[in-house]
Amino acid sequence: MAAEVLGYSKGIFFFPFLSFQLSARGHWSTWPAFASGQTILRNHKPCCTPEERQSDNKQALLTIPKPQYLEQLESYLRKELQSLDLTKKNSQELKLQPYREIFEFFIDNFKTYKPLLSAIKNEYEVTLAHQKKTIRALEPLKAMITTVSEECTQQILALQEKEKDEINTLKQEKQHLLKFIDNMKEEKSSLQTQVEHLQRSIAEEYARYLNEYGARKLLLAKLNDMHNEHLDMTRRRAQDVKGEDVVKLTLALKVARQDLTKMQVKLNTMIADYGDVVPRRDFESLEKKYSDLLQEMKTLQKDFDRLHKEYETLLEIHRQTAEERDNFCTELQRVQHNCTPRPNWAKCSEVIPGGAERWGCLAAGKTSEQLVDVLLEEIGTGALKEINVFPGWGKGDDVPVYLRHEGEVKNKKLTKQDVVNILKDVWKEKIALEQQTGKRSSLPEFFLSYLQKKYGDAAAIEWSYTLYENMRLCRSNHVLSSFYDILTGKVGEEQYHGQNRLISNLRKELAARDSSHGGALTSERFSTAVREAFPLKRNTSIQELVDASRYELDSTEDLINYVSLFKEDEEGNAAPFIAKLRSQYVREKQEYLRQLKNKLGDLTEVKTDDLKTAFHMINPDIDDQTLDTYIGLAYLARREEPDRGAVPVETALERLLTGDVRRVGPSPREGSTRGFEGE
Repeated sequence: MAAEVLGYSKGIFFFPFLSFQLSARGHWSTWPAFASGQTILRNHKPCCTPEERQSDNKQALLTIPKPQYLEQLESYLRKELQSLDLTKKNSQELKLQPYREIFEFFIDNFKTYKPLLSAIKNEYEVTLAHQKKTIRALEPLKAMITTVSEECTQQILALQEKEKDEINTLKQEKQHLLKFIDNMKEEKSSLQTQVEHLQRSIAEEYARYLNEYGARKLLLAKLNDMHNEHLDMTRRRAQDVKGEDVVKLTLALKVARQDLTKMQVKLNTMIADYGDVVPRRDFESLEKKYSDLLQEMKTLQKDFDRLHKEYETLLEIHRQTAEERDNFCTELQRVQHNCTPRPNWAKCSEVIPGGAERWGCLAAGKTSEQLVDVLLEEIGTGALKEINVFPGWGKGDDVPVYLRHEGEVKNKKLTKQDVVNILKDVWKEKIALEQQTGKRSSLPEFFLSYLQKKYGDAAAIEWSYTLYENMRLCRSNHVLSSFYDILTGKVGEEQYHGQNRLISNLRKELAARDSSHGGALTSERFSTAVREAFPLKRNTSIQELVDASRYELDSTEDLINYVSLFKEDEEGNAAPFIAKLRSQYVREKQEYLRQLKNKLGDLTEVKTDDLKTAFHMINPDIDDQTLDTYIGLAYLARREEPDRGAVPVETALERLLTGDVRRVGPSPREGSTRGFEGE
């Protein structure tokens, strides 16, 4: 068997990398197997310990010379191991390579055992490859989980800090308002006491004047009686003394009595009309004082009502804040249970083409989740360049019209810049055609017709498949991702045009504020222009846009070059200002639909009238045309079509989320608390 395994019995035996000579006996040495079996049996003691047995074996082996065959193998292994740089990252794989070569040598030369040794080697290689594949598959997942956990932890800590400050501020405002309400109640009680005191004083004065009026009437009656008695006595005395004519005296007495009666009636009328009248000066003084007190009481009542409403609003905000705090605490506990360390993203620069400089440009200003998308995009685009053909999707009805093809399709291997330029040209041609015809066309059909018109029917499918795969992989690029979402029906085309209109209106507003036409505005004028362009945005959103516009400015600079905010790079990536504006658009739409869902309550299905009522409740200023557009989007029906019955609430909200749905006018609660929030 030694001759079969180890080669020819005489001469020199050559291997691919070693050369060995035959021993003096004419056959290969099988050291230490050629040693006497009796010696081995003699040295083997069943009752001895393993340590003693091992030491005896070593002594026996040392007495036997090592064959040249084994010495050359060990020498080769030592040289290979010494030539390796074990400080590298893959040192273990490099160290394994010499052992693998020696093992392959054994497999090639031991013909009898070659199938068994090959099977053993293959099984180990398959197992190692499987373990490496599993490790590579788990590493991105581990990094992603680490990133998400750390990001959630930071967000929760930031929210806790922000919530703590807001709660302290609200508590201070609540204490201030409670003190203010107590002061107002004390002032109201004091004013009420003064009014009651004045009412009692007026009643006493009125009673006193009424008594004087009665006393005057009695006194006048007594005076009249005394005067008449005095006249009768005087007349009788005159008649007795002079003896005048009785008829003449009687006539004079009658005339005098008539005059007296007239005067008495006139006097009584004057007393009755003006007996209870107070002096004008006192009346005017009391009237002025009363009007001042009444006006002050009305003002205090209005202030009290306003403070009461604001107090109820603060209570509602406090309740919502408490609920959010509880939810965040629960989320914090869940995230803390699953949190992992943050990955070192700088390692990605070692595998990304372009090195650290390009990775720094790609990772600038991005969150961990966005960095994962960028990394996947780089991996996907790199793999896409290695693909020469794409498998066709077939010609079924469920296949999009621009991908209907059987067989293989050639990969055009376009760059991201080429794809961006083509998609921008598609939008330009489509908008021009719609303005010319006045009709809205389907993007998938126009996309295919555009490629056929520009590249021919035969090459259109190749361009379509290449563009589609690039759009599917490049999710971090807005031009590619938005076109892909609209092309596949995930988002409505109106949303794309709505965002472009918002950006265009803002650009016009900024240009109108630039009186010098220099392309720059101060921070104050820039903030004012943004408020004019977006009157419904909150102060925090306006501040976010202002901060995003200053990402390239020093803290000491006050001029903002608004023209540069709307520029794009070669691959269609916009500045952080436009990215923030688009993210606010999506966030505001989600908040608007969340309020709509809250108004619908526990309904599982919604009808047209219920949906209209909910829209009017959260947005009273919405017009009929906009409302009909939203209803048609929710029910996938045109305005002239009849009601199609109820649809699930989740389905209606998903359809509204794909369209250009925005708030028209301020919300009801925002209109009453906007000034307070601004303070």
